Amino acid sequence: MKNRYDVKYGLPEEIKFCKNCVMSNQRPASTAEFKHTISSKKTTMYIHEDGVCDACKMAEDKESIDWKEREDQLLRLLDKHRRKDGYYDCIVPGSGGKDSAYQSHVLKYKYGMHPLTITWPPIMYTEYGYQNFRKWIEVGGFDNISYNQNGRVMKLLTKLAIENLFHPFQTFILGQKNIGPKIAAKFEIPLVFYGENEAEYGNPIADNVSSLRSKSYHAMENIEEMYLGGLSVPHLIEKYDLSMNDLMTFLPAPVKEIERSGIEVHYLGYYLKWTPQEVYYYAVDKTGFKARPHRTQGTYSKYNSIDDKIDDLHYYTTFIKFGIGRATYDAAQEIRNKHVSREEGQALVKRFDGEFPDRYFNEIMEYLDIDPDYFLNGLTDKFRSQHLWEKEDGIWKLRHNVNGDGTDD
Repeated sequence: MKNRYDVKYGLPEEIKFCKNCVMSNQRPASTAEFKHTISSKKTTMYIHEDGVCDACKMAEDKESIDWKEREDQLLRLLDKHRRKDGYYDCIVPGSGGKDSAYQSHVLKYKYGMHPLTITWPPIMYTEYGYQNFRKWIEVGGFDNISYNQNGRVMKLLTKLAIENLFHPFQTFILGQKNIGPKIAAKFEIPLVFYGENEAEYGNPIADNVSSLRSKSYHAMENIEEMYLGGLSVPHLIEKYDLSMNDLMTFLPAPVKEIERSGIEVHYLGYYLKWTPQEVYYYAVDKTGFKARPHRTQGTYSKYNSIDDKIDDLHYYTTFIKFGIGRATYDAAQEIRNKHVSREEGQALVKRFDGEFPDRYFNEIMEYLDIDPDYFLNGLTDKFRSQHLWEKEDGIWKLRHNVNGDGTDD
């Protein structure tokens, strides 16, 4: 059957909302960023016949997990790799946010491991984000390697990711997911720990049957099939006068190198029950983590993803492309953790979702050499999908929303 509208990104034309949380079936699953092009077709959140999404099913399943047995599994893994010769035995990638603070602290001080923390710095640190990074290292007490990228190439790739994919956060995600395994392979450190599995937020439930992260996130086989900023590596080298050396920082390690090193990349959230609010309180207590001094634009919270000035703009672009803003992400997670009701979540989405993040906008545009008017009136409309949006009296509105008062509801 032919689509009624021009549907972008391979999204489902029929828009459905989970009856338990506020998330829709337009939410894209996490994928390997280095394969992302404008023609990529998204795998999206699955909503079951009973009207409940995969992420909510995952949250229900967590309540029946034997967490003592999971911790015992973790202890066996750590006992196998724990070193006593003064060398590092695991890596925790992070930028000093609540999750990396929790992971590294609990591994070192509760389980007696010797983590090396690795940081792929944000594109543009917020003042409080940088303060949290320093406290993570200095108050928490960790060795750290910060990988400061080629600034010229970082700016170029971020700009291209915005212009070609409307994805301002791509270069940060690339480094965040790749740098830990790459450094582990080079330094022969056997374990890398990330926090929660992507399945907790909407990737297929089957992705969470193991503690191991798929190599597809951090290993490559053919460099000519790699894409950055929506363009192939050969194209970038030819058009922008770049060398392979300029781009290797942003690419994953070769799969043969990862396999030869024998490193394992695990989700700590597989072994320990992960509740973002409790992780936040732990980070405050143990490393001096501080929330934003003001509400995050686009949502109601103050402590999630606050270290990069581009964070807020990233969530605005997901609102444009998928009809899902930052308040939807936050409220859905808090509903699953039983911290707010669905009705409260709906109200929060209605009030805050899609709020334009103007606090750092002009600074970001100047840094990346993008005309603000081009972003707002050229790119933004270019990346809207017709099945999500309708212009009514000169104003773009969602056709369907979780409150049931969209233009087509």
